[in-house]
Amino acid sequence: MAHAGVHDPVLVALSIAIAMLASYVALDLASRMKAATGWARRAWLGTAALVLGGGVWSMHFVAMLAFRLPGFEITYGLGLTLVSLALPVAVTAIGLAIAQAGRPGPAAIALAGLVTGLGILSMHYTGMAAMRLPATLHYHPAWVAASVLIAVGAASVAIWLALRESGLGQRVAASGAMGLAIAGMHYAAMQGLAFSHASGTDHGDAGPGFDQVRLAAGVTAVTFLVLALALCAATIDRRFSQRAAREAAALRASEERYRLLLQSVTDYAIFMLDRDGVVANWNAGARRIKGYAAEEIVGQHFSRFYTAEDRAAGAPARALATAAERGKFEAEGWRVRRDGTRFFASVVIDPIIGEDGALVGFAKVTRDITERKRAQEALEQAQAALAQAQKMEAVGQLTGGVAHDFNNLLMAVLGSLELLRKRLPDDPRLLRLLDNAVQGAERGAALTQRMLAFARRQELKPEPVELNRLVRDMGDLLQRSIGPGMRIETRFPTGLPPALVDAHQLELALLNLVVNARDAMPEGGTITVAGRLAEDAAPMLCLSVTDTGTGMDEATLARAQEPFFTTKGVGKGTGLGLSMVHGLAAQSHGRLVLRSRPGAGTTAEIWLPVAAREAPGQATAHGPEAVAPGPEEAPPRRPAARGLPSQVVLVVDDDPLVLENTAAMLEDLGHRVIEARSGQEALELMRRARTLDLVLTDHAMPEMTGLQLATRVGAERPGLKVILATGYADLAPDDAARLPRLAKPYDQATLARMIEAVMRGAEDEGVVVPFPKSA
Repeated sequence: MAHAGVHDPVLVALSIAIAMLASYVALDLASRMKAATGWARRAWLGTAALVLGGGVWSMHFVAMLAFRLPGFEITYGLGLTLVSLALPVAVTAIGLAIAQAGRPGPAAIALAGLVTGLGILSMHYTGMAAMRLPATLHYHPAWVAASVLIAVGAASVAIWLALRESGLGQRVAASGAMGLAIAGMHYAAMQGLAFSHASGTDHGDAGPGFDQVRLAAGVTAVTFLVLALALCAATIDRRFSQRAAREAAALRASEERYRLLLQSVTDYAIFMLDRDGVVANWNAGARRIKGYAAEEIVGQHFSRFYTAEDRAAGAPARALATAAERGKFEAEGWRVRRDGTRFFASVVIDPIIGEDGALVGFAKVTRDITERKRAQEALEQAQAALAQAQKMEAVGQLTGGVAHDFNNLLMAVLGSLELLRKRLPDDPRLLRLLDNAVQGAERGAALTQRMLAFARRQELKPEPVELNRLVRDMGDLLQRSIGPGMRIETRFPTGLPPALVDAHQLELALLNLVVNARDAMPEGGTITVAGRLAEDAAPMLCLSVTDTGTGMDEATLARAQEPFFTTKGVGKGTGLGLSMVHGLAAQSHGRLVLRSRPGAGTTAEIWLPVAAREAPGQATAHGPEAVAPGPEEAPPRRPAARGLPSQVVLVVDDDPLVLENTAAMLEDLGHRVIEARSGQEALELMRRARTLDLVLTDHAMPEMTGLQLATRVGAERPGLKVILATGYADLAPDDAARLPRLAKPYDQATLARMIEAVMRGAEDEGVVVPFPKSA
């Protein structure tokens, strides 16, 4: 006889709620499973399987407890009940594992849903088999098939939802649908169930079981406890995960800001090295400075940035060792770019220490300071040049003062010797001694002229000079000066403009340079005299003398222009040749440049200003109409003018020797002399003198110079002639043109000619007495 069962609505509702809640908790745990890795991921997978499988089982048994057969007592076998519990947990874990094994696609989800759905269906019919009641169970095939489809479909949807990202609202909706589907699977299967009671059926061997009330209470309590614990665990884990995610996001943001900072810095190469010195990362500044792209250099050893010499000396390894031992390495040196060029770098290497105190690697910062180094070198060179110029200027001031004093002494010596010759008897032995003394004094005068040239205080008469013609006219003299074992070559371009310079002094300078070149080539060689025009800010002419001799090192070259410095033997040079050339060039508004290297010869360049264009027909020095005396030829000495009437001459000089010597020469010429030792004394004597024809005054005197005295004389006695005697050119051009000048040292004949020229109104400004034979 067949029987129809009934369901308790309350327990039906409770079973559906259990299914929904279990589905929600399972989806929540699935999200934790996706967020985890490693063992934590596997733990969450097992927990999700336990919750979903256990929840399905709980829903099933609560639903079974909701079923009643009037007149029958239903109990459950313990063994099959436990089997029915294990089945959904196991198959759910297997299904999730299948879906998670690879990239979750439709095929993997379908397979996992099939396995899980069939497992849940097996759980249902195993639970049905655990029922103990005096009736026979019959299953309708159509409803069985419907339950299979519902179980597989619900399991597939559950796994698909577990694998995708979802929010709270989506999880609630999905858990409701899943709960209804799972409950629907159970009640569809129960709908196809039928019971029949056979008389005489013995149920006494059914074994022990659980009555429905106790089983319902136990299952419900365990289910809610497991779901509550799982939900709490998921909530706690989510909070920790969210905190970790925020910290990770903050860390990523910090790292991104740090990366952007490093990539934005282009003036510094900032990168990291591992413990062995291998480049670990690269920034834009490193690429700009060193020339390597990140993909070219990351993974390479940083020693490739060092020069071959530094690598051979072990500099890269020492740098890392120093940084590791001392906490920092700082150095400056040459480094190599990708294209092989070198740059001067400032390098800092800091060790990177991990939390455990172990060395992790190194942070390296490199800056290109090539421009700073060049600027520093230029500054040092400028400071050295300034110091050299100041030294040369100080030496020049000292030399000029010494030369002035020597001029005064030589004036007294030469003048006294000249007067002594007139008074000595005609004894050849005495005259020879006297001539020796005169020659020595004349050599001293020539030496003084060179000192004045170096001090830029000599009297110059700049004029347009054609350099090629000057050198050609001196050819024979220059060749005789160097001897037959050497030859001279000249190189002058056509159309070279004339230079503005004192021709006679330039001849002496050129002769000095050629003689120096000869002395630098003891075994012979070639001397090249050349000229060229340099069109810079202001056009300048260069007259150069180049030899093929031994050359000079840097130390010698630095001192070559100093007065009295010589590399020649004792008695073979005064050390004033180059000093004189330097002074001539500087006083002519040019410069002397020396270039030399040991074993490569020496080049001396005299740079001179270009002379202004002359009017047509006007000849230049050493031009077509100029006849220049040789550098060793002195102007012919004319006899003293004896036809000039006796004059009253006021002689002014602060040096008693010069004053006495000049007075003696004037008196020997027949003039009356009034002596004064200062400008103020001269003014007082002038005011007392009724007759006074001429004032001969030294220039460099204390309290009142000769020029100031001439101004006072012109104001008090207009028309009174004044001659200014001086040993160097320290007057302004306007002052020099206003007064006749007598260059020291002078002899009696020169003094007589000057007085005659001044008193008779000639325009001659005086003659310098050279002593070229002894120079």
